[in-house]
Parts: sequence; structure tokens; C-alpha cells
Amino acid sequence: MKCENCTKKECSKKQKTDDIQNPLADAACSNSENEEKNEFHKLASARIFLSDCLACDNCVTSEESTRISQQNQEELFKVLNLNKKCDASKHKVVVVSMCPQSLPYFAAKFNLSVTDAARRLCGYLKSLGVHHVFDTTLATDFSILESQKEFVQRYHRRTHDEHSFPMFASACPGWIRYAERVLGNPVTPHICTTKSPQQIMGSLVKDYFARQQNLCPDKIFHIILAPCYDKKLEALREDFYTALYNSQDVDCVLTSGEIAQIMEQTNLSLKDMQESPIESLFGDVDGEIVRHGTRSDGYLEHIFKHAAKELFGIDVKEITYRALKNKDFHEVTLEKDGETVLRFAAAYGFRNIQNMILKLKKGKFPYHFVEVLACPGGCLNGKGQAQTEDGKPDKALLQQMEDVYTTVPVQPPETSAHVQKLYQDWLEGTDSKKAQETLHTKYSASKQTTSSLDIKW
Repeated sequence: MKCENCTKKECSKKQKTDDIQNPLADAACSNSENEEKNEFHKLASARIFLSDCLACDNCVTSEESTRISQQNQEELFKVLNLNKKCDASKHKVVVVSMCPQSLPYFAAKFNLSVTDAARRLCGYLKSLGVHHVFDTTLATDFSILESQKEFVQRYHRRTHDEHSFPMFASACPGWIRYAERVLGNPVTPHICTTKSPQQIMGSLVKDYFARQQNLCPDKIFHIILAPCYDKKLEALREDFYTALYNSQDVDCVLTSGEIAQIMEQTNLSLKDMQESPIESLFGDVDGEIVRHGTRSDGYLEHIFKHAAKELFGIDVKEITYRALKNKDFHEVTLEKDGETVLRFAAAYGFRNIQNMILKLKKGKFPYHFVEVLACPGGCLNGKGQAQTEDGKPDKALLQQMEDVYTTVPVQPPETSAHVQKLYQDWLEGTDSKKAQETLHTKYSASKQTTSSLDIKW
């Protein structure tokens, strides 16, 4: 049976979903029988449905399915329980990095402000045994700044590099997996090479923070709290792995819903948790939570404003979005002397992605940059948090999340003093080889990529 989001002739999404669920069930049985009982042993295994993301059909190998199934609450509790044992050689420093789009879920669910929810969530995680809790704002700063720089570089070489434009955003792992495994070479050269905030945060924790704490990377267990399941796949990428220490930059991704499940099964409410300040990588505590965009990380807005100023000397204060075919496809343009000099778009959801790629293949693509997100409505609508019990979108909750998220102040990445300090102290300069290697990667067609004849447009 062919799934609604699949672009191939055959679809194995259901089979792969079953493949993922079975190892989880088997693991639960195995753990119940073989491991010593503890306060976490009654928790149900997380159920990961790949039908909730774009990682369908041949996009997921059996090995990846197994490794995805290991990214659940049990893996977290396994590490926490080992930390209670006498064998210090198996102890790890547990670090949780929270995505900004996950926090409105807890704020809406428990009727709190975003900052209050973040602090209580930090207190809850530390009560479980987590040592450090960060948010990924700093990583997003880096990702946006590097994307801005790359766009300007592509603009300057646009006349002699056919792959310069359009430039597609690289922050959404569902979109990236689909582009690499299904769309292939016609699309991948157009993807921005900047790493996503998740993986830049992985480098910050496993490299910068590890050095500051005099720890080997493999002695840190790094968890990302995220709004969607696709980020579990992103954590498995080979280019985000340090062979010397046999260590992934991100060891485990848990969705907002999976963390909420732990609370529900232990009859706890976030409102009852004691507040604890969010830490910074510099050893102090952060103030209020900030954001970069509305429903996502704001790549379009920040790159557009930067390009307008850098390339055309125009200081754009406010951006006017023009909705086209639907509410998830918007256009932004910049005019100078009666001519349109920049044309950006935001394409959210699989159908808009399909239409976008169809126009690209036909040579009728007018955009310089597109912010591409797999989830309709953006990151707040990630399937790891904005769902009802029967797996349908929770529109009421999503509206609450959007409302509460608008109260969070916006911080331009250029204003972050910490980022500028890290460019010098950690990356040896803004244009250094280390900065390029640490903050960028390469996206390319997978060997599994289907031929264009297999794609139904």
C-alpha cells in the first residue's frame, strides 16, 4: 500500500514502522527480565512512527531502524542508573540541550510562560539525575550567521556557478533526508552546507564544553529535547561522529511528548517541579528564553535582512509575507529601483515541498532562498509534540503553543556576545578552517537515491 507522502512506486513505510516497534517491545521485555528493577522500570517504551515524518520508504535502513529504536527513555534511564553504581568507569556526565520549539509545548500543556516552563523542566530533569541543562539558542545563532554568510557568497558567484541558487535551508532533518535519499543530485548541491542547530550544539557540547570540563567526549551522554522524530535520524549521521572517541555528537534525541510521557507515568506535573535556571556553556546561568523566528528558527527572516543590507545597502526593519497557494507557502521580495532583486520563500509541509521541486525541475523556479520544513505549520507542529492520542494534529494545542511562543522576545544572532567570543576562543576566527569544519558539512545524494523515473510528480 502506498502512503500519502511517498513519491516512489513502492512504499515500505508501514513495514519499517513495524520493524521499529518490534525491537522496542523486545527491548522492554529483555530489560524487564534481565535488569535490576529500579524506579524507572515500569515506564513504557517510546513508540516511534516513521509515518509521522518524511523518513519513509527506502530512506531508513534496518540498521538505522535499530539505532533509532534505542533512542528512547529507557536509554536515558540506563545511563542514569549506571551513574548510581559503584563502577565509576561507566559513569557519564548527562547533558540535555532543549530546542526552543519544544518549550511552548510544556508552557501550553501546563499553563505556564515559556521561561517558567523551561526553568521547571530544567528542575525536573535535574531531579532525575541530569547534570547540565542548556538551550540550543547559541547553536542557532551560529547556524543562522553561517547561513547568512553562505548566501552572500553564493550570490557573488551566481553567474558562474549554476548551483548557487536557489539555496535551500538545511535545518530540517526530515527535508534533508528526503533530499539526499529521494531527490538526489538535482537538489543536494543547492542545500546550504551549514549544520543544523542540533548538530552545532553537538559540537559545542562534545568539543567546547568537554574541553572546559576536562572530559573526553565519550564520557558525556548528550540528549537533545526536540519537537520531532526526524531529529533522531539526524543524530545518526556519519559526519556527526568522532571515530577517535567512538562518540556521536548527539547520543540520544527525545521528543517533547516522550518527556511528558515520563511525567504522566510517574504522576508528576511540571507545575509541581522546583525551578532551576538554564545554564550556559560558559558556566553561568542564562536569563529569559529567546527565539529567532515565529514557528521555526527564522532563517528566512534573518538571511533576508542580512542580504538586503550586505548586498543592496537596504535596512529592512519589518518583513511582509505574502501567502500564495496556502498558509504554509509564503513569499518575500525586495525591490530596488523598481526591480525585484531578492525573492525568498517559506515552504512548509510535504505537498509544498513537492510543488517546489517540480518547479525547480521544470526550470521555473524564481527564488533565491527557500526555508524548507517538513512539518506543515513549522517546527512547533512537530509530530513529537503537537499530536492527539490517536495520532492526529492537535490544532487547539498548536494554537496555544503559537500564542505563547509569540510572547518570547526575538534576539538577532548578531547581538550575541557569546557567539563572537566562541568564534575567537573556540573556532580560531570567523573564517578559519576550524570554523568551516566545525559548523559546516556536505549534503550529497545517497547511493539509495531513486532514479527520476521512479518519482511521481
